[in-house]
Amino acid sequence: MSTHRSLAAGHTPAAGAAPATGTWSAAGKLPGPTYWAGAGAGALTLADGTVLMAGGEERARNAQDTAVLFDPATKEWRPTAPLSVSRRLHTLTKLSDGRVLAAGGLSGPYGGVSQPGVSSAEVYDPATRGWTATGAMHEARFAHSATLLADGRVLIAGGLAPRSALSQSALTSAEVYDPATGEWTVTAEPMNDARAGHPAVLLRNGTVLVPGGMTPIGRGLYAGQSFCEVYDPALDAWTPAGDLRSVRKSHQATLLRDGTVLVTGGDSPGLQDDWTYNPYSQWTTERYDPATRAWSAAEGMSTGRSSHRAVLLRSGRLLVIGGTDDATFDVGYQNAEVYDPQARTWTPTGGMVEGRWAFAAAELADGAVLVAGGLVRSGAGVPDNGDVVTDGTEFFTA
Repeated sequence: MSTHRSLAAGHTPAAGAAPATGTWSAAGKLPGPTYWAGAGAGALTLADGTVLMAGGEERARNAQDTAVLFDPATKEWRPTAPLSVSRRLHTLTKLSDGRVLAAGGLSGPYGGVSQPGVSSAEVYDPATRGWTATGAMHEARFAHSATLLADGRVLIAGGLAPRSALSQSALTSAEVYDPATGEWTVTAEPMNDARAGHPAVLLRNGTVLVPGGMTPIGRGLYAGQSFCEVYDPALDAWTPAGDLRSVRKSHQATLLRDGTVLVTGGDSPGLQDDWTYNPYSQWTTERYDPATRAWSAAEGMSTGRSSHRAVLLRSGRLLVIGGTDDATFDVGYQNAEVYDPQARTWTPTGGMVEGRWAFAAAELADGAVLVAGGLVRSGAGVPDNGDVVTDGTEFFTA
């Protein structure tokens, strides 16, 4: 596969000559081929070490109600109670007491760009392995973000909703869920900018950073954005937090050990900040310093990637996995690499068994990383211009 780079970002991409670190090995099959679009990881490691995955979508983009558990000790997948409604482009959040909140999303068969989201939410209890309905959000939404706050509440921000029979709108609204009461409270003020498909990061000071994201600009068309903002739970207020150097959607944002945030990749087709043109996914990265609320260019990855996953390892290094190129969306990458924030270098890992994007990923109790499902090929990459979705799973071991 080809690698696309824009050499106008002010630094050079990571060198590819370093020896590979870590290996990938197959880890069995999901009950069915599934993928998880959006910025969320799609998988959560529970207190007992098992990994929960719930919802998602299949080749025809129909929402799923299936929930499964992975047992690292036996390397086996087993079903658990299904969601009360099928969900895709929803969020899963592990609560402070170990339960899991599933909120919003799209439900049922694929309904095109005008399909409305759902406002319902439900909670999974690992002790009973069952889901219980909880209070509904004030606004139905999908492709939103969900962040566990320091006080145990959950912030839901942005997302998409129908604008007309042929288009969608991004939302500025946000609301907070209280697990103690099961109730939702709309934040005192909305976000400064409408956004969807964005990552959200809890910072060390208890505030939440939302960098970039997308907004609809026409029927089935979406533009990335560079605008960033921070939510302060103590003030119940949103404040602008500078701009990314490049507009980005389908990117990842990760809190590093030193309290800074690293943003990797994403779609950014079009003119760059120096007026050069780049039609491909970004290989560039950026780092946010909460102390100064400023963004600065960081070291480039070996390749541009969108719809990838980023997992912070116990060593403090960052594993960036798979993805695809937004110019074609036709093949998933087997490529993965590790970033060392102290040395500020990228090192390739061994290749994944199967290339994929829009997949689930979670760190296990022993420090290994599990990836599951995802899109393998799409569009011109397959004879019928459809999607090839995998049920394959695999481990990364450093």
